[in-house]
Amino acid sequence: MSGGADGGSGPAGARGGTGPVERGTTDGGTSAGGGVARIEAAFDAAGREGRAAFVPYLTAGFPDREGFLGHAEALLEHGDLLEVGLPFSDPLGDGPTVQRASERALAAGVGAPETLELVAALRRRTDKPLVVMSYYNPIYCYPGGEAGFVDDLRAAGGDGMILPDLPPDEGESLIAAARRADLGTVFLAAPTSTDERLALVAGACRGFVYAVSVTGVTGVRDSLPPELEELVARTRSAGGRNVAVGFGVASAATARRVARVADGVVVGSAIVRAVEEGRDLSELARELRAGCER
Repeated sequence: MSGGADGGSGPAGARGGTGPVERGTTDGGTSAGGGVARIEAAFDAAGREGRAAFVPYLTAGFPDREGFLGHAEALLEHGDLLEVGLPFSDPLGDGPTVQRASERALAAGVGAPETLELVAALRRRTDKPLVVMSYYNPIYCYPGGEAGFVDDLRAAGGDGMILPDLPPDEGESLIAAARRADLGTVFLAAPTSTDERLALVAGACRGFVYAVSVTGVTGVRDSLPPELEELVARTRSAGGRNVAVGFGVASAATARRVARVADGVVVGSAIVRAVEEGRDLSELARELRAGCER
């Protein structure tokens, strides 16, 4: 586990430009249709439309707080749910593009409390699922620990957590807290995972299973490995529901290949890079969504 805890500093409900999250004052994550149900409904709706769900990623507070909210709205015009990255000083699963976004957000004072404030602000603008991707250290160091983070995420209107560096067999207390709040828990399945490991991951997931297409970190790649289809099939056989594939998906072409076999397509680095380059994010999201058609 990494040692830096920048993302976990600061008090719960710290004030930012988007308004504080007051623990326990809203029911955004548990209202009718919220939490796990909202995530699963998004995948079900995409399936009925004959496509995989499009899951765009954006780092919270990148390029700045208002910019994040505007870009998130643009992505959700075409996305089925949004993965909100919690900025962290040691994002061991992320490549250089997402690392730069995290560094910029942290430098602007966006840690864990501020990320939840942004989730709350975004919840006031959309009914679509919002799932926070966080390494474990910011959750462990959050005021109130795991329970405090879960309660504040629920109060902010978040629907679940993606946990890239927490093995599910070491996350029993966090899983239990999330179950009590009806929040989704999403763990990672890798090409190197054994069938036994895939069954453990699938059993701990609620909402969807995040299948990593390649060994390595996030980032744009020209092609995806031939083992992709096998990984999705093995994850399903292990009990995984709503298998979404990420890492390396960067274009309509790569999204189309994933959509043929998976329930969801996750795109991160290509979107962050587009923000860096000042490109039209709505147009990119439209292209990626089109790639999710089967």
